[in-house]
Amino acid sequence: MATEIHPTAVIASSAELGTDVRVGPLAYVGAGVQLGDGTRLHHHAAVEGNTIMGPQCEVFPFANIGAKTQDLKFQGGNPGVRVGARNVLREYVTIHTGTEAEAMTVLGDDNVLLAHCHVAHDCVLGSHIVASNNTGIAGHCVVEDNVVFGAVSGVHQFCRIGAHAMISAYAKIVQDVPPYMIADGQPAIIRAINRIGLERRGFDREQMNRIKLLFRILFRDGLNRSQALEKLQAHADAESVEFRAVLDFAATSERGLAPGA
Repeated sequence: MATEIHPTAVIASSAELGTDVRVGPLAYVGAGVQLGDGTRLHHHAAVEGNTIMGPQCEVFPFANIGAKTQDLKFQGGNPGVRVGARNVLREYVTIHTGTEAEAMTVLGDDNVLLAHCHVAHDCVLGSHIVASNNTGIAGHCVVEDNVVFGAVSGVHQFCRIGAHAMISAYAKIVQDVPPYMIADGQPAIIRAINRIGLERRGFDREQMNRIKLLFRILFRDGLNRSQALEKLQAHADAESVEFRAVLDFAATSERGLAPGA
């Protein structure tokens, strides 16, 4: 299928469109934007700034990708947004540029951000993330692969969400959420492992048992955080993928891990 641009769309002369791109009525593609092959912009969608979007993405009406950071510390330069392949960005999604002169806000591949989601300046999101309606991710956050956000959840700036975690609807994240866990509450605490999500992704019984053990030692055995991490590090399974994911995550946590119930 050839590239299709509606006559009412506005395309800057310096924008670069790949093959089979479709741009709908009254959509906007700003100067310097690059759209990958097969990407579709629905009516009234806007992609602007220093933004590169990978192939086969879909941007729904009134979304705005690549607008200037809202960070008041912005001093100029050419920060931008980098979006991978096959991302679906629903109505009114906003993704803002980084703050420093060359900083980037980054999305990986195969993410789905539902209506009114916001990804703030300098965030780094991985792949296969699903964010339900009205999810808000503040500046400088890191979200690893396969995370699911419930509706109207919010993440404080500089927080990290580990791979395969789930954030419940209306949760307020103010500390880091380790991989494989469910966080819920205001402020959020760790309630359980993300059992259903892990099973859907093919985790076997041995993997699930290791993750249950991680949860118990970290959040149920009455140990303080240092004691729990020392116990995990000394465990016979310490070099397993699941243990290493949590131990490495904890070792680099700056805001501290969210507490257990």
